[in-house]
Amino acid sequence: MKNKATTQWAPDTLSTFWINQASRLLMKHFEQRLRPLDFGMAYLPVVIALDEQGELLQKQLAEYANVEQPTMASLLVRMERDGLVVRRPHPDDRRASYISLTSKAKNHLPRVKEQLSEVVAQASQGISAQEHDQLISLLGRIINNLDIKNG
Repeated sequence: MKNKATTQWAPDTLSTFWINQASRLLMKHFEQRLRPLDFGMAYLPVVIALDEQGELLQKQLAEYANVEQPTMASLLVRMERDGLVVRRPHPDDRRASYISLTSKAKNHLPRVKEQLSEVVAQASQGISAQEHDQLISLLGRIINNLDIKNG
């Protein structure tokens, strides 16, 4: 019987392993902080778009968030349930509706941003400005390497 050389796989020696771990922990902490405010991380692209641009069509929100229409539709159903958005029928197209933030969402948004900033501050403890800039540069390169538009 031949002795096959075994190659041990050590994921903790790969940067991608640590990126994944960091992402999972960040999302966990963000969600824990946002849940009491009836917010979730998935809501943020919609809330930010509506806060910055005002009332938008569902199609516009899907484009802004870079998701498919069915995904946006189900997200908006959850956001309506949580009292964060309201729909107004399009005057010329019965299939379309305008989406806007509720006063609840507008009132909670400063606290949401504060909670997110606190998690970022916790995660960034002990990282210098130079290291921060380097990390952003490196992560940007990884994203560009994986972006299907580029390869």
